[in-house]
Amino acid sequence: MVNSIFGVVQDLIDRDLSLQDALQRGYGNYSAIARMLKPKVVEALGRDVKLESVITSVKRAKIHYEPLKEGATRVVAKSTVNIRTDVAKVTIKKTDASLEIVRKDLSKFLGEFLHVLEGISITTLIFDQRLFEEVCSMFQEENILDKRQNLAAIVIQSPSEIVDMPGCITAFYNRISRRHISIQETVSCYTDTIIVLSMDDVGTAFTTLTDIVTEARNAINKSPLA
Repeated sequence: MVNSIFGVVQDLIDRDLSLQDALQRGYGNYSAIARMLKPKVVEALGRDVKLESVITSVKRAKIHYEPLKEGATRVVAKSTVNIRTDVAKVTIKKTDASLEIVRKDLSKFLGEFLHVLEGISITTLIFDQRLFEEVCSMFQEENILDKRQNLAAIVIQSPSEIVDMPGCITAFYNRISRRHISIQETVSCYTDTIIVLSMDDVGTAFTTLTDIVTEARNAINKSPLA
């Protein structure tokens, strides 16, 4: 929980791209921004604060805003964001036996929500939570490194241009990380970007991602080339 004036101000600025843009480009007036933020700071802290303290915090705030390049903006604008709840994941040791199970036994779940991520020494399965007990029973307990339920998957579907357009996926990840949300797993599959996180965080993450899509669409509509 944020309990300092600076912490609240930083959080408020992190949530507002227009403020970040104004501060980064140098056209934002510190006093005016502080006066606008003060009531929200008072509400968050539950006590009165001095305007001068808010002004100082605005001046100290770190700005991470980087506008998307035009090409990336067009790709993000054409993207859609969807949520899949009740997702589970299991991480297992990558052995010959576990690989055999993944390649053969999991084939019966064809058509289900199931993604396999293979690392050098581990394999992670992301799947519909109703399959949790059945999937876990396929592996020896000592080979299961981690298993989690009550997760959600955000699926961002983008046009094919995303494959060759730098900055798009990074923009999605940056927005989530700036809201201090932990990404459990992520995978990019051609035009789909799948981000797995806690059910507690999915609402905030969904709003954050739909905001960036909306901002990109607004930027395209305002462009003279639109």
